[in-house]
Amino acid sequence: MTNIGRRTFLASAISSLLLGTAIRANPVGIKKSMEEPSFSRLEKRKGRWWLIQPDNSLFFSLGLNHVDPASLRYPENIHIWEDKYGNSMERWLKESVQPRLLDWGFNCLGWSREVITRGLTHHRHSRHFTYEEYQWLDMPYCHQLPFAEFHQWEAETRHPDFFSPVFAEWCDFVAREHCVPLANDSQLIGYFYIDCPTWVHTRPENEWKGPLFDPERLKTTTGRKELKKMATQWYRVTHEAIRRYDPHHLILGDRYEANEPLPMEVVEAARPYVDVLSFQDFRDPVNHLKEWHQQTGMPVLWADGAKKLSTDNPDIHRNDGRWYAEVLSGLRQNPGCVGAHLCGAYLRNKIRKRGLIDRNNVPDEEMISFIREANQEVQAWVASHR
Repeated sequence: MTNIGRRTFLASAISSLLLGTAIRANPVGIKKSMEEPSFSRLEKRKGRWWLIQPDNSLFFSLGLNHVDPASLRYPENIHIWEDKYGNSMERWLKESVQPRLLDWGFNCLGWSREVITRGLTHHRHSRHFTYEEYQWLDMPYCHQLPFAEFHQWEAETRHPDFFSPVFAEWCDFVAREHCVPLANDSQLIGYFYIDCPTWVHTRPENEWKGPLFDPERLKTTTGRKELKKMATQWYRVTHEAIRRYDPHHLILGDRYEANEPLPMEVVEAARPYVDVLSFQDFRDPVNHLKEWHQQTGMPVLWADGAKKLSTDNPDIHRNDGRWYAEVLSGLRQNPGCVGAHLCGAYLRNKIRKRGLIDRNNVPDEEMISFIREANQEVQAWVASHR
């Protein structure tokens, strides 16, 4: 359980958010012309937060995470990739990924990167999709910006110095590299940052470098102020880098680990610079996101999570479609929740061992049937509010 109940926000900060009907981070010195396309935004309607699509329709994001074709390129199954898709990323996205995601009731890509190695000295994800690949997919999507590597699963790099000019230079490069090609794409929903940042916790693989901030220092007023200052610098520098090149899209921020401590100083630092509080949660996303929305009044997003079903084969973990359906039903009761992204993986690789399609390109139809029905119920629920 997080420590969200230990301290409260300043009343003025909460009231200023609750009084507003729309939330967008302020662009830095860039004005939108009448000729530019529309983009996804957030609005509060009749007491509920919604994503609003460029065509002004209500949108609850139903995303699948981890879509990587390398699982069809093992020596034993590369013939599928070559014969069925002609060694073409474009054909695979158009002929396999998009029609299946739509058939399963998903309406967006949560994020594309997939775990490809997992070890104490080498834990990596696959690359990001390019602008062209997003166009071939032709669906709304979210994109992660690699501003830093202090994920809870990251074991290789030292912590960055947010106050260093070099860090600001790096963030500016990341924004030029990633945001410039995507800045005018109306299908982009928004940008994620860190996957489970280790502000005050660690995991076994990164105990050697410790958390970004010593949690013992939170016992003093001085320590809490220092954490607030550090977190503010992180969110300010990254926000400004994005807004130099993209004034339009939502900033979905860090995907916090909902089952680790998250000091309120971090959230207070984030709120001027992000549009949504995003969470990874593999245990209890319904109650955790409810608590966070009640504490902050901000929109919340279940950005990553799943429950696996073990099998007799240790190399195969199935997605629990029934659990996913229960989570979606609970999240619909949260007036702050604007989306749910399943950590299901499109293809099962040998590292994550979980995916909706196996390495022979055969879908898990039993579990997909529960996922499809749950997604369709959510889409019908959204339509009833239009």
